[in-house]
Amino acid sequence: MSNPPTFFTQANALLRKNLTYQKRHVKTNVRLVLFPVILILLLFALQTALDILENAADREDDKKKAAACKGCVCVHDGLPQYQDKCPDSDKVCAPQFLPPDDAETCPIWNPLEWPPLLELEIGYGFCSGNNDTACNVTMLFTGTDQSFGESLFGTMFPTNLSINESDIMGSLASVVLGTQLSLPSAVFLDQALSVYTSDTIYQLQQDQCKVNSSFSFNFTHGDSKWNQDVEVKCTQSLTLWRKSFSDIWDEVKGKNPGDYTEGGYMVHNNPISGAFDFLNSNKNIYNVSFLTYKSDNRRYISMSRITRSVNMLSNAFLKFLLGNGTKMLFDFIEEMPKPASPETGRIDITTLLGGLFYTWVILQLFPVILISLVYEKQHNIRIMMKMHGLGDGAYWLISYGYFLAISMLYMLCFVLVGSLFGFAFFRENDYGIQFVFYFTYVNLQIALAFLVAALFSNVKTATVTAYLVVFGTGLLAAFLFPSFVQNDLFPRKWVIVMELYPGFALFRGLYEFAEYITDGNSSGTPGMRWQDLNDSTNGMKQILNIMSIEWIVFLLVAYYLDQVSSSASGRSPLFFLEGFKKKTPLSSQKANMSMQGSRVLDQMDKPDVIQEREKVEQLLLEPAINHGIVCNELKKVYPGRDGNSDKEAVRGLFLAVPQGECFGMLGPNGAGKTSFISMMIGLTKPTSGTAYVKGLDIRTDMNGLYTSMGVCPQHDLLWERLTGREHLLFYGRLKNLKGSALTQAVEDSLKSLNLFNGGVADKQAGKYSGGMKRRLSVAISLIGNPSVVYMDEPSTGLDPASRKRLWDVIKTAKQDRAVILTTHSMEEAEALCDRLGIFVDGSLQCIGNPKELKARYGGSYVLTMTTSLEHESDVQNMVRQLCPNAKKVYHISGTQKFELPKEEVRIADVFGAVDFAKRNFTISAWGLADTTMEDVFIKVAGGNHHTQNLS
Repeated sequence: MSNPPTFFTQANALLRKNLTYQKRHVKTNVRLVLFPVILILLLFALQTALDILENAADREDDKKKAAACKGCVCVHDGLPQYQDKCPDSDKVCAPQFLPPDDAETCPIWNPLEWPPLLELEIGYGFCSGNNDTACNVTMLFTGTDQSFGESLFGTMFPTNLSINESDIMGSLASVVLGTQLSLPSAVFLDQALSVYTSDTIYQLQQDQCKVNSSFSFNFTHGDSKWNQDVEVKCTQSLTLWRKSFSDIWDEVKGKNPGDYTEGGYMVHNNPISGAFDFLNSNKNIYNVSFLTYKSDNRRYISMSRITRSVNMLSNAFLKFLLGNGTKMLFDFIEEMPKPASPETGRIDITTLLGGLFYTWVILQLFPVILISLVYEKQHNIRIMMKMHGLGDGAYWLISYGYFLAISMLYMLCFVLVGSLFGFAFFRENDYGIQFVFYFTYVNLQIALAFLVAALFSNVKTATVTAYLVVFGTGLLAAFLFPSFVQNDLFPRKWVIVMELYPGFALFRGLYEFAEYITDGNSSGTPGMRWQDLNDSTNGMKQILNIMSIEWIVFLLVAYYLDQVSSSASGRSPLFFLEGFKKKTPLSSQKANMSMQGSRVLDQMDKPDVIQEREKVEQLLLEPAINHGIVCNELKKVYPGRDGNSDKEAVRGLFLAVPQGECFGMLGPNGAGKTSFISMMIGLTKPTSGTAYVKGLDIRTDMNGLYTSMGVCPQHDLLWERLTGREHLLFYGRLKNLKGSALTQAVEDSLKSLNLFNGGVADKQAGKYSGGMKRRLSVAISLIGNPSVVYMDEPSTGLDPASRKRLWDVIKTAKQDRAVILTTHSMEEAEALCDRLGIFVDGSLQCIGNPKELKARYGGSYVLTMTTSLEHESDVQNMVRQLCPNAKKVYHISGTQKFELPKEEVRIADVFGAVDFAKRNFTISAWGLADTTMEDVFIKVAGGNHHTQNLS
């Protein structure tokens, strides 16, 4: 037996095996890594098609603008007109003469001053149509101090509108005006005052409206002057108190059907145009938040519609503190001058579709990793490696490292190809931030795959579930999650709760990258920079912290579940507390189990089985067990299902197998042989009792046993893409073989089992026949000189020549090993096994060497005779006269078989009786044989109830 392999040796063996295995899967890996390239090419093709369409539209638009005096207008008789030819003296680039759609694209060197307005949700069929009575609007408010809020609202809306023609802006600053028009994201004129707009301006009052008004806006260009008449309708602002802001929010969103029309935004047929929360405000503290009706972009706030609200709140508080004579006037708003700009920007398909498609492409790695882990679990490949000495640490390190390497190559290809094709999503965002984000997420994704793999045992189920999660996550994230992020009123804590799900955290990061491409960073340039992580609206820093913490937590939970749920480890749910427990001395454990075994003595009436139990008890009392295998009342019970009772597969087994002995377990199908082997190799845990292998307990020291164990399972557990030589090299390294010793051991194993010649050794195992796979499995179980070997029907599927060669290998190998072998071949059992045990219904019925068993259970000759049907009774009479205690064990169509006790008959007497019978009737065939192991097996396993006593 070689020394246990070190951690480095185990990791080196697994790494070499994985590199070889992945080399055979190079096409699959290349296709996986190139998957994002396919997506990028698809997006690039879509982007190119969009660019072609946009360029064609821009060229057509340029032609129209060139015919319209290069984006400006001609003014005659106070009215703007587009003309093919325009005198320079009449060319005007003033916003009031531009249609709203052209205000952003034309040059505006002298922007107008316009009064600040509120945006009102008014009109749309709710007005009475009477010039004397305008529509009413509703303002909702709440706070901790209702009286304070009511006093402020009482001074917000002045009652009189008195126009001073020489100072129109000053006159309008003393009242509160509103409009139902919203503004574009870039404002260069207020559309409510444009000559192209005929919408009404509204004056808000708290008293009942009685009089409407109007005023003239004067525009000057050169020596010409034009007037724009503006109609002002009075509207009453109803101020209503609500208990909390959540009530206001429900009312706005339409969750209180009693007070407004279906769809929300209405209170008693009056539209809601604003809401204010005074929070904890009082005369010493002024803390207000307010809700505007529309906010389409969380990064853009239309100041022209919010600044009047700020002015109203400020004036109200000043009047509260200093009296009604105090006020702060807000005269006008003016945009900065600007040159001509394109009407529309380039549509970036990566920004529009990136959030959904990029989420999908990155999540595609999750099913790949999960399927690989579940495949190893379902096919017992990992436990096979563990049974030959591979520790958990080496497995986790190498497997995690491989998945991380393939994931980073995947993401590197994703980012590089996107950058090469010029996508702003990749090129504009800082590559350092992208690396940190993708690196953190792929590690989280790998940890999550290890965690989820503990919950699945079937590849198909895991595959379907994983892809449903991938596509479901992408769709939910793309169509639901952004609305929560963009809504400033949605509680931030719930956004954080949603981001705890890794798929939403991934989408949030991609969403932030896209937003910074669209809206720019703090310096005005597109793309995210490191300093932008401190932006209060930037969620990148938050999700990086969440993903980093989850990465560590998921790894720890995954390792815990792996240790608890893995059939190989056999650890209790509280295994991490084992170091704090006071351990019972091994001698005490053995003594206790010996006492338990004595209780079942009265249940055993077979001397050979009782003798084996006594031998086990004696071994357990020794201070150190140097026996190969000692089983002490080993029991396995499978819980009953669907109303069935529990199944006792192994019933209190006592067995001792020393070094140098091959013990054969015989028994019918379902007797419990494979359950016994599964407990001994760590696939399942004993229900009670235990077994000691070289002094180590299979319940607690299984990890230590794996380094000295060899296993040939009932079904071949091989990698189809690895050759026979590569299998043996891997398992030989796990047994701490190195250099020339490893090479020589592999060569000897291949030659001994006839896997060396004809290039068989270097042929992939997937191309082996069934017999070749069995021989390779036997070679794997014997390499590295393990001290204990378990072989579950090793010769299944072998031709006679290969079986004979296999027997020779096992005979040689058993000389310094304890070997337990199960078989259905009596010939194989006699040829290989030093002792045999016949297992029936989970318990040993007999135990001994083949000669002892045949002598004990087969002390008779077997006489077979075939005659015609009318002479069957003559044959029975002849046998009765020859041996009165003979038993008929077989009878069909004139052929009869009898058992003759050896102590009652001589062979010469049998020949004489047959010779005498031939003179009286015709005997077609006859034969006399000694008892075989097959006869013993049939008798012990329950076949003796078919016998018939002739006496």
